[in-house]
Amino acid sequence: MLNNSLMVLAEVATPNAQTNVLDLPLQAHLLFIGILFLGTLAISRFSPKIGIPAILGVLLLGLSINVNILEITHEQASNFQLLGLALLLFYAGLKTDLAAIRGFLEYGVVLAVGGVVVSSLILGGLIWFLGSPSAQVLSVGIETIPLGAAMLIAACLGSTDAGATLSVLRSVRDKVPLRLQHLLEFESSVNDPSALLFYGLVVGIFVVSSTAGVGPSLESTVVTQVKIFFQQIGAGLVVGFVFGYLARFVINDLVEERSQLLVVAMSVAFVVYGSATLLGGSGFIAVYVTGLFLTNTRYRSPDINHVTIQEVLLPFNTMTEITIFLIFGLLVYPPDLVDALPIGLLSALGLMFVARPISVLILQPLSPFSFKESLLVSWCGLRGAVPLALSHDLSLAIPRIRGIDPAIIGEISKNAESIIFIVVVVNLFVQGVSLPYLARTLGLKPGIHLDSGLAT
Repeated sequence: MLNNSLMVLAEVATPNAQTNVLDLPLQAHLLFIGILFLGTLAISRFSPKIGIPAILGVLLLGLSINVNILEITHEQASNFQLLGLALLLFYAGLKTDLAAIRGFLEYGVVLAVGGVVVSSLILGGLIWFLGSPSAQVLSVGIETIPLGAAMLIAACLGSTDAGATLSVLRSVRDKVPLRLQHLLEFESSVNDPSALLFYGLVVGIFVVSSTAGVGPSLESTVVTQVKIFFQQIGAGLVVGFVFGYLARFVINDLVEERSQLLVVAMSVAFVVYGSATLLGGSGFIAVYVTGLFLTNTRYRSPDINHVTIQEVLLPFNTMTEITIFLIFGLLVYPPDLVDALPIGLLSALGLMFVARPISVLILQPLSPFSFKESLLVSWCGLRGAVPLALSHDLSLAIPRIRGIDPAIIGEISKNAESIIFIVVVVNLFVQGVSLPYLARTLGLKPGIHLDSGLAT
């Protein structure tokens, strides 16, 4: 993965022939990459001091340096981002401690899965309306957005980012009950694979297979894709549990010192992802479940366990997330954002003030949390690495949307990425800055675990 990161960034650093600098030595490319990552370190250090999430600073750094004269293709970027997501989800599973969410596990799962579906459907409908002829005055410069494209864009934006949310809440940790922090971390971890599965379902419904001749009817396609959807979940769960069980033996019998854990952890993640995908399951569900299994099991050695696996993976996980944001910022062409700015801003506002709150508050009857706590949860929907990673695959899917006018494919593909970029930036900035103030205003008190009697 690190080699892939360097290769992609080296390609980003390599202009095309028109710049007449193709003869720059490899050392110059490595110098550029080194300075770039030192820049992300500086951004990560100082962004929280001005009230914005560090990942937003990294994204804007990439945009400010922007070198949109690239030799890298969307296929290459998409492949790298998918590998990165596999590692991020494996780490998310490792971070999910089931003991910490006792008393609201079922609600957390419902919130993570249902929240993705509800918010994506609402946001997709809003984007479709904003891209319709009746709303063209609001989306200057954007062609009509078909329903399939609107739903794909919304599905990309379905996942929240645990790292961004918890880093922002860190400044008001004493104002937020511990169990609410556990809920937010659990929801953000589970809704990553949920969002990826939902995105795959939407692709299956609206996108025609490249090998298809005369495609089947939409009704039969929906039924087929729903069956595939549940098949992927089931196979992913089975593969995840099986490999999680086997991975425990690998760690107990093969790992003798801490330095070997990074190799073992990455190997397990890639083996699980590849095996699940080849068997027709969801690789993302499988790697998450494997990480979850490894965290909630026992090991032979007290010095080599899930905690040390988390510790050795944390720097690599951080590197992967930073690279995803950095590459996306480097790939975005700033002038392309102008046409998509009105619809992007309105979509961001719709996500923050309509789609996300409804997706949380509609489940309030099932919640063991107070209404004030649910309000905070509804404002904790910061978007992060998953939407940006999926946006590259989106560009490959849009040309194959059912019934799309070939004349608008290029415009829609370009604007789809721009909309996602704008929504992520606005979301991270507005909610990142305002979240601590909301936590203070709500005046939440440390709660009590319902089943343990321990103060949180």
